[in-house]
Amino acid sequence: MAKSNQPTVVGRGLGGELRGLREAKKLGLRRVAARLDWQASKLSRMETGIQGIRAEDVASLLVIYGVTGDERRRLLGMAERSAESGWWEVIGGLSDESRTLIRLEAEATSVVNWQPLLIPGLLQTADYTQVLMRDGGVEEPDAQSRVAARLGRQAVLTRPQPPELLAIVDEMVLRRVLGSPRLMARQLRHLIEATERPNITLRVVPFAVGGHPGLDGGFALFDFPRNKSVVYLDQKISGLFLEEAPQVAFFRREAERLGAVALSPTESVDFVARVATEHERE
Repeated sequence: MAKSNQPTVVGRGLGGELRGLREAKKLGLRRVAARLDWQASKLSRMETGIQGIRAEDVASLLVIYGVTGDERRRLLGMAERSAESGWWEVIGGLSDESRTLIRLEAEATSVVNWQPLLIPGLLQTADYTQVLMRDGGVEEPDAQSRVAARLGRQAVLTRPQPPELLAIVDEMVLRRVLGSPRLMARQLRHLIEATERPNITLRVVPFAVGGHPGLDGGFALFDFPRNKSVVYLDQKISGLFLEEAPQVAFFRREAERLGAVALSPTESVDFVARVATEHERE
């Protein structure tokens, strides 16, 4: 049976690597925790991704596990990233799927995000997100929590070693007015500004293409330096994570098919600018 459950994905990343190091040394969880004067539950939460992991705690564990050199620097680097600091743990109203998504974005080296209906979350303005939450029927204070989390997620794009983001959107995303034409114009100008960063590429699938492979829903494909790739499907009240090789390969082919019919990056930016001007004139 294919494994698509969240716990498999949660057990990845920094916490999963630390657990692997402990198991390789054949050390019990309670034994390690006792050596550091921790509760065993603390180490368990760190290894399963439920709790953020401080660089100081990682350094202590690496001493016990005998990890030195480049590997030690790599793992400490993961812990020192602002996105790895566990900021999302203090934000209420987030689902387990949302917290897992934030961790995956923090660990990824590249992200391909196809969106047929909405601006990708990593590229939304605060105003756009707020209107999206309101129109989606999300009640306060959950709406503000989600807005804060979405804006916090975007920090991964400007960190010293950010992931490569390929955002592919349908023309409908640009033309659907949320809030007001002026708000949409600002959102589209924000998209254009984002593409000035070398790690962000925007592609638009225009109406002229007609039918295409992405009409049945959006997805995000994450690649990592060591762990296997993951696909995330965002649904109305939950999210689904897929990590089996055939599943990931299917969505990678879908991304390639969408890229084949999308405008080039330069054409896409010009197209977005034209639509933004249209909104500004309304």
